[in-house]
Amino acid sequence: MTDVLLTVKNLTIDIPVGAGTLHAVRGIDFTLNRGEVLCIVGESGSGKSLTSLAVMGLLGKRIKCTADVMDFDGTALLKASAKQMRSLRGARMSMIFQEPMTSLNPAYTIGDQLMEAMLLHGNATRAEARDRAIELLEKVGITAAASRLSQYPHQLSGGLRQRVMIAMALMCGPELIIADEPTTALDVTIQAQILRLLVDLVREMGMAMILITHDLGVVARVADKVAVMYAGELVETGPALNVFQRPLHPYTRGLLQCIPLPGKTERGAPLGTIPGIVPSLVGQVSGCTFRTRCSEATPACRDTIPLHADGPHCFRCVHADGQRHDKKESA
Repeated sequence: MTDVLLTVKNLTIDIPVGAGTLHAVRGIDFTLNRGEVLCIVGESGSGKSLTSLAVMGLLGKRIKCTADVMDFDGTALLKASAKQMRSLRGARMSMIFQEPMTSLNPAYTIGDQLMEAMLLHGNATRAEARDRAIELLEKVGITAAASRLSQYPHQLSGGLRQRVMIAMALMCGPELIIADEPTTALDVTIQAQILRLLVDLVREMGMAMILITHDLGVVARVADKVAVMYAGELVETGPALNVFQRPLHPYTRGLLQCIPLPGKTERGAPLGTIPGIVPSLVGQVSGCTFRTRCSEATPACRDTIPLHADGPHCFRCVHADGQRHDKKESA
């Protein structure tokens, strides 16, 4: 029997804007078990970060967030009081943001920022919190960890700042880590190191992780489950192996065709592309939002899109077998 940590059903996020209402996230469903890594992938603007902020209870007051279920280990997150959410964040749920330089406070030392969560949640003395900070800085690969505690964020490189962010997220031994594109601002070599470190720590400490990224190469290496998100909806979800070996939604196939495959993609050969841009989600949204970019679209794509399930592997498309080669619907 699986040990479910997080359950989300029918998560919807609406944002009031000048032209009406932006339906940023619509009908999101997923579950996350202890010890699992769920990767949410998709283009910028698809709603990945908003989904993670909703789980953490960090959306703005003007944003309307609803869900049939959003349960973290027995706690209904949308019904939790501000005090309950403060007790969860940092202690049992932690988040690693995209850009560490804007997430770390430039006016406080690394040591003060690392120890803050443990002093607030962990019932620890300052000496114990300091020892824990040094231990985690060493675990994430920072040398001379004790001397780093007195430094300020601007005195560290981008890679070191991101390692500090990972250590900060681990200070209280949380059960859930949400990593929102944690390597976006880093060079390729450091990206690989940070991701491998993060996944190893998750496995070692028995945590669950939601990794938000647009890099399917990263997903292939670390994910247990994959959720492909487009224009505020999950268009395909399932075990990582199933999604990569048998992608069923045209958008997923399009993303995979954009990736060069070692030993298969010839040098100099053009990679796949997905034409067009993500549509506006302001006002009424109907049918398949990918239809204007899809080579397999038909007039039926304007109607309600059914959800098909092949065991744990699910996708939203009018084509039940995930394959269709009719002429593209006219714009």
